[in-house]
Amino acid sequence: MSRSAHPAGPRHADVLPEGHPSAPPADLNALDRKVWASTVTRTPDGVVTVGGVEVTTLAEEFGTPAYLLDETDFRERARAWRTAFGPDADVFYAGKAFLSRAVVRWLHDEGLNLDVCSGGELTTALSAGMPADRIAFHGNNKSVEEIEAAVRAGVGRIVLDSFQEIVRVAHIAGSLGKRQRVQIRITVGVEAHTHEFIATAHEDQKFGIPLAGGQAAEAVRRALQLDGLDVVGIHSHIGSQIFDMSGFEVAAHRVVGLLKDIRDEHGVELPEIDLGGGLGIAYTSDDDPREPHEIAKALNEIVSRECERAQLSTPRISVEPGRAIVGPTAFTLYEVGTIKPLENLRTYVSVDGGMSDNIRTALYDAEYSVALVSRTSEAAPMLVRVVGKHCESGDIVVKDAFLPADLAPGDLIAVPATGAYCRSMASNYNHALRPPVVAVRDGEARVIVRRETEEDLLRLDVG
Repeated sequence: MSRSAHPAGPRHADVLPEGHPSAPPADLNALDRKVWASTVTRTPDGVVTVGGVEVTTLAEEFGTPAYLLDETDFRERARAWRTAFGPDADVFYAGKAFLSRAVVRWLHDEGLNLDVCSGGELTTALSAGMPADRIAFHGNNKSVEEIEAAVRAGVGRIVLDSFQEIVRVAHIAGSLGKRQRVQIRITVGVEAHTHEFIATAHEDQKFGIPLAGGQAAEAVRRALQLDGLDVVGIHSHIGSQIFDMSGFEVAAHRVVGLLKDIRDEHGVELPEIDLGGGLGIAYTSDDDPREPHEIAKALNEIVSRECERAQLSTPRISVEPGRAIVGPTAFTLYEVGTIKPLENLRTYVSVDGGMSDNIRTALYDAEYSVALVSRTSEAAPMLVRVVGKHCESGDIVVKDAFLPADLAPGDLIAVPATGAYCRSMASNYNHALRPPVVAVRDGEARVIVRRETEEDLLRLDVG
């Protein structure tokens, strides 16, 4: 692949469009430590490395686009969450963020549990050796087959999401001669400060059983009467990409209030409370996420205080970080193709991927950073929009950012913080081939999810 450093012509526009970044960074060659994984750095000649391997080498070996995952960073983050919450709490990695058998093995090594929400995720977890009793099964519409598989495997918890599911799980467990440990997911009416499509605790949405109107209390009442169920706790999840802890405080207050009502009515103190996940990460320099030890301290204090007021024993806390662990550990490596300057607007930089490998910008209006990673440049900054190669005007990877004005076809650029939901939500739109996930550690790189091939596409096309 040719990677020319010759100027492509566009320059930073004198008139910038409304909503553009306020100013280019002081040094386009500097890597913002907020958004890059821990082992990412630049060599003296400007090539970015991850895990001790240059991205130019990785591009030549594995091609582009590719998700490059810093295994050291992943393990460090998983360990930090496990350490922060200690032995008296449970940390369930949310597999929906990104799941593969290698990831399952890393989680097992680092002492984390796993949250799955489909039969496919359950199969992946079990096939990689995750003990079933360390798995929780979520989902708002679990099929009979999925429930049977989970109960047969002996998963540690099934999170009940509806009145129908209470009966369904109880019947299946009973027919298999088992008593299934369950939590009941409730919606607590907290509107998290997040995108409408990823706010999950207000009443008008598909997840959980509303606390309002006594519905959650009735769900507990019914579940406690069924022989096939062992009700061990209450589950709440208020949204995603959250930085403000106040929402968790309100949610904990309401969940503990339900626990008190259960104690008063049934004489039972449920031993578990799951506060979900949703803690934000840094996609840009403007984001300011909390560290795991700060989150653990805050959540423990909130729950302990609320339980003391309600005269309840403090239950065992569970949390479900997914994005917060895997999101910052990976970046997507692209090759620049077409460069199209629009006078007094911005320059469109087209790459060899797009919405098929990162749908989040189109779906959630998500913001990302971007950097030139195959060399350094002393050129002036230009305002760019990084777009993909798909037949959609909304095929945008990074809405507005600054890259050097001498950017040229063949250069490599990278978008950090793409470890969560990018590969998980990837598609074959336009019959694109989904990129590989390459794990890099201590100078060695290996594919943990291979690149799709045209043969893969045709194999499913049986017409």
